[in-house]
Parts: sequence; structure tokens; C-alpha cells
Amino acid sequence: MRRSRGSLPLSLLMILCALIYLYPLILIVINSLKSFSEIMANVVAFPTRIHGENFANAFRLMRYPHLFLNTLFVTAMGTGGVVVLSSIAGYKLSRTRTRISWIMFLLCVAPMMIPFQSFMIALVKIARNLHLTNSTWGLGIIYWGLGVPLSLFLYHGFVKTVPRELDDCAFIDGCRPLRAFIQVIFPLLQPVTVSVIVINAMWMWNDFLLPLLILNGSKGSQTLQLAAYNFFGLYKIEWQNAMAGVLLTITPAIIFYLILQRHIIRGMVAGAVKG
Repeated sequence: MRRSRGSLPLSLLMILCALIYLYPLILIVINSLKSFSEIMANVVAFPTRIHGENFANAFRLMRYPHLFLNTLFVTAMGTGGVVVLSSIAGYKLSRTRTRISWIMFLLCVAPMMIPFQSFMIALVKIARNLHLTNSTWGLGIIYWGLGVPLSLFLYHGFVKTVPRELDDCAFIDGCRPLRAFIQVIFPLLQPVTVSVIVINAMWMWNDFLLPLLILNGSKGSQTLQLAAYNFFGLYKIEWQNAMAGVLLTITPAIIFYLILQRHIIRGMVAGAVKG
């Protein structure tokens, strides 16, 4: 009973914090159902009549099916490449106990501490020279380099929890190192793999700045985030369509996160604490 009374203020505080963080999303939902005049009159008021045509207009103007596939392709390609590269590198660097391996590991994870804005201009110039701009596959490849440092850090710590004797058993059975990793080690990395997939997929799906820099010259290769930004014009902002477009853009990511969110903390804690 005493514990229940003590936890009540904490629960109320957590509910208050949740409402503060959810407030922008609540405003988006409310204003996506209002007309332009209602939004201009009072942003926080509830709609007098639900305007479902906002979603139909946003769906049509954004070319939602086509750009949804573009965004899905970029996210899947980027996340898949990050998982493959970081898992193999994390396994190899974790199993190689030398000073060179440790230095390479530090060099690989050091970019996590470098702000993206400090090198984005150089990145765009390099991407243009490598013909990676104005294409969804080029954007996916660029995400590989940006997503590997954190994912490698998680895999590196989690691999240490896997007994090295499993590697030796696989080698005795005739497996080469890559086959031993794919068939024996990688299935055991499922918790951290799910965490890596969720973290990178959420980031790549919702990212706006990098697609703006890389895909700005190609209308057919845009992502949903860029299409939603088109509602914000120089002289007029179509707030009702913009709010509906933003909601259509973030809904798949929210659903994906809610399905897999219970795996995130378990994978990250296992990789960071046990390692």
C-alpha cells in the first residue's frame, strides 16, 4: 500500500511528460481535420466539422503510392545494408583481440560524435562525383555510412556475450568464418538486430535533411517527407493539406515502432551493458 501511494506522484509526472511530448502530434491530428480558415482562426481548437477531404487531397497531391514505395525502398535498402555491414564488422572486430582491432573499432564508432551539419556539404560533393545524387539507391548507399557507427557499436558489445566456443565448434565441423557467422552466430544476435533495424528504419523513414540534399533535383525520386514539405510554399502554406500529409507520412513509422518497440531496450541494454 505504501509503495502504491509513493508511485502515484511518479505516475502522474510520467503522464504529464507523455502529454507534453505528444502535444505536437495531437495538434497535427486536430488540424488535419479542420479547414484552412479554422486553422487560421484558432490552431488549438477542435474542428467544428471533420474535413476528411484533406487526406484525399494530400494523398493525391503527394502521389502517395509512388513516393511511399520510394521511401520504403530507401529505408529497406539503407537498413539492410547497415545490418549486414555492421554485424559482420562488429563480429570480426569483437573476436579479434589485438591493438589494431581496437583502434579500428574506435575509428569506426568515432563518427557518432561528429555532427552531420559539419560535413554535409563535403558529403554532397562526394556523392555528386560518385553519381549517387538524384536516385533512391544512391541515398540508400549513403545511409550505410551514416548508420554503421552506432550499429557497429551495438553489435560489437553484443557479440561479446556469445561464447567463443561456438565459433570453435563451427570451425571443427568444417565451416569457414563467414559461414560460421551466418549459420551459427548471426541467429543469436536477434535481439540487437531488431534494435538496429528499428532505430535505423525510424531514422531513415523520418529523415528530411539528407533526402533534401541528395534528391532535391529529382521529382520522381522524392520521399514522402519532401512531398509533405511541398505544401509549405513561399507565399502560401496549405496548412490543412500539410497537416494531413505529415500524418500520412509518419503513420507507417509509428505503426512499425509500436510493433517492435518492446525489442529495442532489451537489445540495446544487452549490447551495451553485458559487453
